[in-house]
Amino acid sequence: MRMFRSITVAAVFAAMFLLSGCASSGRSANVPPPAQSENLVDAYQIGIDDIVQVSVWRNPELGITVPVRPDGKISVPLVGDVSAGGRTPNEVAKEIQERLGAFVRDPQVAVILTDLRSHEYLSRVRVTGAVRQPISIPFRQGMTVLDAVLAAGGVTEFAAPAKSDLYRKTGDSTRSYAVRLDHILEDGDLTTNFKVAPGDVITVPERTL
Repeated sequence: MRMFRSITVAAVFAAMFLLSGCASSGRSANVPPPAQSENLVDAYQIGIDDIVQVSVWRNPELGITVPVRPDGKISVPLVGDVSAGGRTPNEVAKEIQERLGAFVRDPQVAVILTDLRSHEYLSRVRVTGAVRQPISIPFRQGMTVLDAVLAAGGVTEFAAPAKSDLYRKTGDSTRSYAVRLDHILEDGDLTTNFKVAPGDVITVPERTL
């Protein structure tokens, strides 16, 4: 009986040790990263050479996709030049919407960044580890973990996809999120097919023998 109690206590301490180790690593199992509206994507300030797409609901002829000029401006039909450099997409959309009000009834404007060229390295997504071709690719709005991994050619035969992670830096800290690539690739379970953000790093470790 005393031996059984000692084994039980040892097991409890071992479990506590493992849990404390997991907590200190910052790895979040079954917890998605912050939604796009909660990270730096919405706060991104447009820069020179970024490609901007302007869409006006029910008025497709007013839509444009253009690079930001060296003077930080874009030219919008009916409105003319609009300052975009140093402003967020929402701020630019609001100004265009207000100015279009003189020509279009109740305009609804959306501004989307389709290519972040001014901050190329800060805005890239990287895939490393046991993939066919480790890569660093430009961030695209709506990009997911699966999109990035497929761009890297998929996983190799030596991969341990169940132990994949997405790393995201927020402020001075970096947090990891568990990605079940095995579920995504083999079962079509997209629960952990998270949307990526600029600067994210996805790692696929090799399996241990």
